[in-house]
Amino acid sequence: MFAWGSVCVCVCLTGVLDDCFCDIESIDVFNNFKIYPLIRQLIERDFFRYYKVNLKRPCPFWPDDGQCAIKDCHVEPCPEVRYSKAVNTMTEMEACEQAHELGAINSTLSNQSKEAFEDWARHDDAQDNFCELDDETSPDADYVDLLLNPERYTGYKGPSAWRVWNSIYEENCFKPRSVYRPLNPLTPSRGEIRLSLSLFMFALGLCLEKRVFYRLISGLHTSINIHLCAQHLLDEGWGKALWGPNVQEFRRRFDPAETKEEGTRRLKNLYFLFLIELRALFKVAPYFERTFINLYTGNTQEDSITKDLLLQIFNETKGFPMHFDEKSMFAGHKLEAKRLKEEFRLHFKNISRIMDCVGCSKCRLWGKLQTQGLGTALKILFSEMEIKNLPEHSPSKGFQLTRQEIVALLNAFGRLSTSIKELHNFSTLIKEHR
Repeated sequence: MFAWGSVCVCVCLTGVLDDCFCDIESIDVFNNFKIYPLIRQLIERDFFRYYKVNLKRPCPFWPDDGQCAIKDCHVEPCPEVRYSKAVNTMTEMEACEQAHELGAINSTLSNQSKEAFEDWARHDDAQDNFCELDDETSPDADYVDLLLNPERYTGYKGPSAWRVWNSIYEENCFKPRSVYRPLNPLTPSRGEIRLSLSLFMFALGLCLEKRVFYRLISGLHTSINIHLCAQHLLDEGWGKALWGPNVQEFRRRFDPAETKEEGTRRLKNLYFLFLIELRALFKVAPYFERTFINLYTGNTQEDSITKDLLLQIFNETKGFPMHFDEKSMFAGHKLEAKRLKEEFRLHFKNISRIMDCVGCSKCRLWGKLQTQGLGTALKILFSEMEIKNLPEHSPSKGFQLTRQEIVALLNAFGRLSTSIKELHNFSTLIKEHR
């Protein structure tokens, strides 16, 4: 329990979540003391720290405007900076250089790593994978070291960022087509409130499957915002940037008083998304528990440690008593259930394509990874029978996950686990400053 001024936030973050039978307090204890320490160790292992991604794919929905998005100038030259020079005297060139540092991708990889990737690719090619992903086969796809490119504040905001999230909500969340919500990107706080409140009101009247879809997207949005608040640019003095929690920014996004209670729903949707991905890990455990499934890096000792850590996480998921029951979804008439499943899949696929429209390279990296991780979780939940019927001794038949899907799944879950842990940290900071 924590408070902002006289506003008690415990009302927002206690009790049973909608659409499931799990309480928030149980999730906090389970995550912060059992899951978070393990998942943090796991994603630092070689198998999970390198993610192959194509950051050069063009946006399929609108042309690149070629302008600098606030502080992120991943394309040079940067002809325009969107702020008043009367307020900020920073020159356009200085702003662009600062933006390049904040949003740029650190592509440093050792020669040893590059050679290892070729070996990994040969090993993966020998597997009969469930599907091929464009990013893995594209000549523009490269391995990125996630530890060298942490998700944090980049200054990416304003009309460009607004258009991405507005497209995700407006075009892909299940709602009546006749509804139009004009939002003003120049007033983001009021715009965000109108967008979220409007969608929430529609979500109340939707069937379970459509509510779930909306809450997944809202939970992902919330988690990303928490990461940016927790790793915010606090100081650039003496030529070295200082990153850390920004309580003021956190309050702006989640304080019930500043968001007209919308912050409460955002945070609850984060917990809901955590439960969905936790359930996927629980369901996919038999796939990884087979002895011949190896998280291959070429280093036998490293691979063994990584596999043991992953199995520890699976064992913890089995001990969680209040999993989301996905059997309640798509359980009606067969034809209607099939149609809803396909609509669900196509909407989500469209959202993954919108991530190629993100103007900040680092934001695009983490957006694509977390979207693919959620997509992999949904693939698992929709493949229950295939997983149950896995052959015990055949690595090339039945349900399969690619290396990229595995890396995205666990890193995306790690991001959710970190978000819930950061909520505890913000709680402590707010108490100290009361």
